[in-house]
Amino acid sequence: MIRVAVAGAAGRMGEAVCVAVQAADDMELVGRADPVLGTTLEDVLPDAEVVVDFTRPDTALGNALACLRAGVHVVIGTTGFDPAPLSQAHSTEGRAAANVVIAPNFAIGAVLMMRFAAEAARHMAKAEIIELHHDQKLDAPSGTAARTAQLMAEASGGEEPPIHSVRLPGLVAHQEVILGDLGQTLTIRHDTISRESFMPGVLLAVRRVPRLEQPLVVGLENLIF
Repeated sequence: MIRVAVAGAAGRMGEAVCVAVQAADDMELVGRADPVLGTTLEDVLPDAEVVVDFTRPDTALGNALACLRAGVHVVIGTTGFDPAPLSQAHSTEGRAAANVVIAPNFAIGAVLMMRFAAEAARHMAKAEIIELHHDQKLDAPSGTAARTAQLMAEASGGEEPPIHSVRLPGLVAHQEVILGDLGQTLTIRHDTISRESFMPGVLLAVRRVPRLEQPLVVGLENLIF
């Protein structure tokens, strides 16, 4: 059994992760950290093998560093922060080294959308990205859009395409990549209808993070393809 704690457990994504972990036959939910619940990350770390973080951009990095110092693996779905310090972090007090998975998007369809967009960028002249999220999302552009733009630039050898961000009530998570060339356009779109769509990817990351060959992996595609 993989012992899992959730940081940001009272949030919408955190609640969904808790339900998914409890339903998994090979996992045990050992802690819920959230100010709303009156619990801190330090309260749940001693019992955890893996922490799943869906908190805020201003707390995710500190949470991840605390996990690594404690020798606890961490799966991060929070976006909008610079993960660079994680590559230099080490466990303390003789504990075994821990690993990190950061995924801007855990939906398998969204990962495929990013892969298709990168491939299309090799062959189309220009592109732009439109990302649409609920009005409570704190970062803009989204981590998914930023990752898509990065992958497209790497594939094409050109600049990252412009990103347009929309924040409105009623939305969940949506992204459209529009590519244009002489006399034609190509549109690649992914729509998240329910947060349940993220859960298979989250559970995949929880299962894989203890066995990573490198300590820091960014992008769920690195666990799938």
